[in-house]
Amino acid sequence: MPKSFPIAERMAKLDASGIRKVFDLAAAMKDPINLSIGQPDFDVPEPVRREAAEAIARGFNKYTQTQGTAELRAAVGKGLAEEFGWTDERPVLITSGVSGALLLAFLSVINPGDEVIILEPYFVMYSHLVNLCGGVPVCISTYPSFRPDADRMAEAITPRTKMLVVNSPCNPTGAVYTQAELEALAQVARKHGLLVVSDEIYNSFCYDAPFVSMAGLYEHTLLMRGFSKTYAMTGWRLGWCTGPKNVLEKMTMLQQYSFVCAPSMAQAAGIVALGVDVSQHQDQYRRKRDMVFAALARPLGLAKPGGAFYAFVPAPKGQTATQFVTRAIQNNVLIIPGNVFSTQDTHFRLSYATSDEKLAQGLGILVKLA
Repeated sequence: MPKSFPIAERMAKLDASGIRKVFDLAAAMKDPINLSIGQPDFDVPEPVRREAAEAIARGFNKYTQTQGTAELRAAVGKGLAEEFGWTDERPVLITSGVSGALLLAFLSVINPGDEVIILEPYFVMYSHLVNLCGGVPVCISTYPSFRPDADRMAEAITPRTKMLVVNSPCNPTGAVYTQAELEALAQVARKHGLLVVSDEIYNSFCYDAPFVSMAGLYEHTLLMRGFSKTYAMTGWRLGWCTGPKNVLEKMTMLQQYSFVCAPSMAQAAGIVALGVDVSQHQDQYRRKRDMVFAALARPLGLAKPGGAFYAFVPAPKGQTATQFVTRAIQNNVLIIPGNVFSTQDTHFRLSYATSDEKLAQGLGILVKLA
């Protein structure tokens, strides 16, 4: 076997995702009750699948423009005009998922030493990407309510602060930020000239109040959305972003030298997806959310999540989340310890993107363990 080869020092700032470790564990278990995966349990809508197959059959298999097809960008732009009332033409970049958009944005904006404010708990990718760029993640706790605190954020700002990352509805907590909360964050960002990256991949999953986007409240917002959660197109790697023109230009240039373009047949199907009604799935997940809250509110003190398809649940008193997750896995239930998303190990993440039967079984076991 060849000797190991020296690895770039920047890779020492990354570690294997705790989520991936659980996924690998799930693959080795026989019929686990998997409440760990952040992937819709419904399939891609039939019209979308049909359009992708037809696009392949008619030869739409080559590179597209780096920024995406004109047709898909126009469809996204039309939706933006309808949602925000924007009358000017906004630049749109089609990306390889929101994850691809995040990588392009961070590499385009963050210099070594720049500070990036991240609201904790947070999606695992944020801090790792900041580190990869040589930046400094500055984590602002939202425990125990998971509500954003603009005053706490303002106290953390220094001359090196360049960016704020907002994720609403939030992974892992399911928190959905109100307009007043977002306006308060926008006021601080405006005062200090920050770029706000608004990761809105779960914007279609809000259960108790209408969704509010930071893009309608703050002009220097890099808005990112995708097709993975709303239309179950997780493996198709399709997303988009819009925001300040100069940032989009650099992201597009970087995509040319990295991803090249989003998959062509996925872009063709994305136009169809934007016109598909998925409200029945949203209603199903609202009901699943209610199942989780009814089961875990009393024994574990779960605060009711308002969106996405996650619950961030306190571990039983006297146990760390990792200890409780270990016991759950020993009982065939897969969940994620909270230290994957946070510096704290006090909660665990549960995904209710599964069948009602599996969810009920898993909840029953967790209640017994609690």
